[in-house]
Amino acid sequence: MDEQIVQRTVKALGRNGFLVHVADDPAQAREIILADILPGVVPGLVSYGDSMTLQATGVLDDMRAMAGAGGWEFLDTFGRGISREEILERRRQALLSELFFTGTNALTEQGQLVNLDMIGNRVGGIVWGPRNVVLTIGTNKIVDGVDAALTRVRDKAAPLNAARHGAHTPCAKTGKCMDCDSPHRICNVWTITEKSWPKGRIRVVLIRGNYGL
Repeated sequence: MDEQIVQRTVKALGRNGFLVHVADDPAQAREIILADILPGVVPGLVSYGDSMTLQATGVLDDMRAMAGAGGWEFLDTFGRGISREEILERRRQALLSELFFTGTNALTEQGQLVNLDMIGNRVGGIVWGPRNVVLTIGTNKIVDGVDAALTRVRDKAAPLNAARHGAHTPCAKTGKCMDCDSPHRICNVWTITEKSWPKGRIRVVLIRGNYGL
């Protein structure tokens, strides 16, 4: 990704009320979260929404390990041996967390977040509920404008995510959106976040490189 584009995006995010950190790799993103962001947040409950980029940083493992001794509870919204009903209930509870981690499907050079979700828990956490939100985003997600972001999500991120989750949808087979009516459809809730409200509630850790879908 061209460095001028990265810097233009960073400045746009700042104008839109997001707090922005830039990391050279997931390891540095982890250090930024633990050393620079976490000390300024007093989390009673910590949770997260699905994000491959977030998983790459390893910070969720840190939060699990530090829970209790760190003064917070870690609410895991995934897990083997947990019923679907319990998973959904945990995801509802996560919307009342003090600290919520996730990623984004696309980020515009104009500083907007564009996302598409299946049940809405991930975008719900970004939009409202958690007092503090941390988004880990690879610079590969940067595009010029909302239209390009919608195209990126529909034609790249969504089909790959459908395949990753084992969804029985046409896009998982064809690799492109078919605007299906499948009961396994993961494309149900669009959100475009123009600004962080209140200012600084959403923190973006932008990671140079190709991370996530």
